[in-house]
Order: sequence, then structure tokens, then C-alpha cells
Amino acid sequence: MTFAPDFWTSHMGSVPYTASDGVAGRLAALLDVPAWPQLPRRTFRENMYVQYSAGLPGLVLDEANEKVYFDTSGDLAPALEAFYERVLADDVDSFGLDADTAEGFFATLDALRAMPGEWAKGQVTGPVSFGLTVTDHNLRASLYDERLADPIVTQLAMNARWQVRQLRAVRPQAIIFVDEPYMASFGSAFISLSREDVIAMLDIVFDAIHQEGALAGVHCCANTDWAVLLATSVDILNLDAYGYLDNLALYPAELRAFLDRGGVVAWGIVPNTEAIFSTTPDDIARRLWDGFALIGQKAAARGVAIAVEELAARAMIMPSCGLGPQTVAVAERVFEVLPATARLLREG
Repeated sequence: MTFAPDFWTSHMGSVPYTASDGVAGRLAALLDVPAWPQLPRRTFRENMYVQYSAGLPGLVLDEANEKVYFDTSGDLAPALEAFYERVLADDVDSFGLDADTAEGFFATLDALRAMPGEWAKGQVTGPVSFGLTVTDHNLRASLYDERLADPIVTQLAMNARWQVRQLRAVRPQAIIFVDEPYMASFGSAFISLSREDVIAMLDIVFDAIHQEGALAGVHCCANTDWAVLLATSVDILNLDAYGYLDNLALYPAELRAFLDRGGVVAWGIVPNTEAIFSTTPDDIARRLWDGFALIGQKAAARGVAIAVEELAARAMIMPSCGLGPQTVAVAERVFEVLPATARLLREG
């Protein structure tokens, strides 16, 4: 499938509202690629690590203390056997979300049924971030437990497949973003994972998304080793371009290879902080054009050709990161500025 968005708009997922009433429909009408709203302020169950965790072997949900962890002190064999029985049976539905943990997902499906359009977006927490954030009862990262690492990756891959099936029932084309905030720490003393480990885990999730006929995206909300993410089978790279576009310019050869295989960049150029009140769509559009020129210049200095026009033809526009931690006023302003910025960018 050739995917050449012309500064299409979307968003990460999380928003600061406490209910989906009206929000899902408004975002569906506003955005070129509607994404279902995650509502972490509605309930702890919509936390990005809790939301996709149900059914994992040994998982404990401590709602009183708003904590999720794995209890590995006992025998995990029965739970692992039950888990893999569902996997081997390809029981995708058993890995789905429910209204208790993802109210906005179902509200968005309802809104899209009544609204013509081609694209829809879902999102799932990435295996690196999930496995390094959710620990066992001894506070050891669950991704370092050989009994849990594969179930974590498999769980997220199966949930992504389920989302694609639901979204494609109401829109013909779907995109699933894999959210990897922890990749900002990749290469530091905080992560003892190899480049090959990260690529292999992410590609399992991306391949699952592709298996269902959808496009796969990946999001990192800070700086990282972009060469690692660009080396995966991902279709869309999403970064905080407001804060870190300069860093992507350091990887011209990797970006060139990504573009050559049809890759798209979703530029998080609209700030998701109070800065949104002191900037304008014109400022943001100019900032992105300047960023495109910088990438082209740095690439040319290394003998790599990346044209501004090519970046523009393969671009989506998004907020710089999720809006869940922000105020409603910030979110409202972001959703005003985002489509206005896209219109200016399309005009060149």
C-alpha cells in the first residue's frame, strides 16, 4: 500500500478529559486520521500500562495503591499454559479492550460508524516501555524475566491485532502506533537491552499489525537512537519534532533508507505544553519548514539526498506528545492549532 499523507493530522491518544462524552466524536470530525482517546484521568484502569495488561500471567492490579506488577513468587506454569492456549488458538478476541479500561475506544467506534472516512488510528504500549516500567514483586523489570518477556510482547501484539480488526470494521484503513517512551533511555545504564533485542521485539508487534492489513507506527516522546527505530519494519516514525527534530537530522542515511521503503514521518511539531499559548500556526509551520531544510542540508553534507519536497509529501502532523498529563485548556488549544497548522503546511 502506498501511503503518502499530505500533512494529515492525528494525535497520540491520551487526553486530559475525564469522560469520552462528545470528545470521541469531536476528534473524529476534527482529525484526518481519528485516534481513539485514552482517558487516564477517568480511572486508573486507563493508565497506559494497566490498559493492555489483563490476562498476563502473574499480573496483579492493586487499584487501592494504583499499581500494577507481576507476582512471580509462586508457580507461573498454570497461568502461562492458559495464556499460550489462547495464543495457539489464535483467540484474538480474548486479548481485546473493554469499556472499563478503554471507554474512548468504543465511543470512537460509535462515532466513526456514523461518519464517512477512510482512516482510523489505534495505539498500544510498546513492549520495551511496558516490560521496563512494570516490575515484579521484587521491583525487577519484568522484561528481564525470561518467563514474562515473551508473554508481554505477545500480549501487546495480539491486542494490536484486535484493535485493527475493530477499527477496520468501521473504516477501511487502520494505523496502530506503538508507544515507546522508555526508548528515550535506550543506550544508557538504565537499559541492558541490545539493539537487536529491541528491533526483534518491536518487529513482532509491527508484523502482527501488518498481518491484519494495517500500518504500524512507533512513537518516542524524547530523543533516542533513531537508527534503531528506523531499522525496524515500522511504516510511520513519530517523534517530538518541536523539541527533537534536530536530533533526527543526525541520521540521514537511516532516514533515507526509511523513506526509500515507503516510510512516513509523523512530525510532533505542535507543542503539547503551555508553549501552545505563545505560538501560532504560522510559527509552527515555519518551524517545520526550517526543520525540513536543516535535515536536507545535513544530509547533503554527508552525501545523502533528502529533498524538502519529499519530506513534505510523506508527512503527518501531530502534537509533540500525549495530552493526558496536560490541562484541558492546553488540549483544547492544541486541537485548535493542529488543523490550522496543517492547512498552512498544505499551502506550502
